[in-house]
Amino acid sequence: MKVLILRFSSIGDIVLTTPIIRCLKNQIEGIEIHYLVKSKFKTILDNNPNIDKIHSFEKSTKEVLTKLKEENFDCVIDLHNNIRTLALKLKLNKKSYSFPKLNFKKWLLVHLKKNKMPDLHIVDRYFEAVKFLNIQNDLQNCDYFIPKNAEIEINKSFGFEEFIAIAIGAQFTTKRLPLEKLILIIEKINHPIILLGDSNDAFVAEKICANFPNKLIENACGKYSLNQSASIVKQAQVLLTHDTGLMHIASSFNQKIVSVWGNTVPELGMYPYMPKNRENYSIHQVANLSCRPCSKIGFKSCPKKHFSCMNLQDETKIARDILEKF
Repeated sequence: MKVLILRFSSIGDIVLTTPIIRCLKNQIEGIEIHYLVKSKFKTILDNNPNIDKIHSFEKSTKEVLTKLKEENFDCVIDLHNNIRTLALKLKLNKKSYSFPKLNFKKWLLVHLKKNKMPDLHIVDRYFEAVKFLNIQNDLQNCDYFIPKNAEIEINKSFGFEEFIAIAIGAQFTTKRLPLEKLILIIEKINHPIILLGDSNDAFVAEKICANFPNKLIENACGKYSLNQSASIVKQAQVLLTHDTGLMHIASSFNQKIVSVWGNTVPELGMYPYMPKNRENYSIHQVANLSCRPCSKIGFKSCPKKHFSCMNLQDETKIARDILEKF
């Protein structure tokens, strides 16, 4: 059997599809698994031994359509389930299966604050797409495979062994703690810290470091690849993170996670996936805010202008949680 899995983006969403890949590979003898993803996210899957072939595109699936047709797949497993994947499935003209995306229930939660979402992680919903193959969830974590050349020697690179990793970034501002709140948390921590993020987070990281001239804080934002950042996360004693891709990468390592949630909510089904080790992560969120969630993804700024979902976070409680997990 030859199957094509569709999930075009983003970091966390792709990581969350890896239990499906693993279970397909382990439960169907001789299966050949192909995966279609946007080129900029291909590195997430490059080292996954359960994938036989990765197809990627820059802007449009038209770039790979001819090659995909030549593969003559037995079926398509759609773990993205949007208009673009629908169009591609029609062009491939193969049997296809998808998962319940629950867009209306998400709309109710975001716009009317009526929670009709099932008490299920999105990974469990993904398994609906492979129900026809009698694939069972093995209840193991997600997978993330770091190539050897991306492994970071912490002591050699930073001069210490034990540390706290802080993922300061997120795709949207309303998912991120303000700089002032991060500073209040960090001033309560007396362990070495590595700040993680992309080049867009480097300026904030520099401000944090400048605020603590006598603390051992390393700014790794924009200086390491995603695989290298994953290696740093894997070796941390604990990770402080927002609702981000690094949170899901950390969960694949059974890492201790302190997660801080702003405009999004765990009820949308995207919290850390550790079915057998739920005690390894904690969730911090401001309860009883009538405006939350304001989006299932995020905004560049708070629509209500007060940003209470982050400004009212209890920095003392967050810092205590980090230290208890250290």
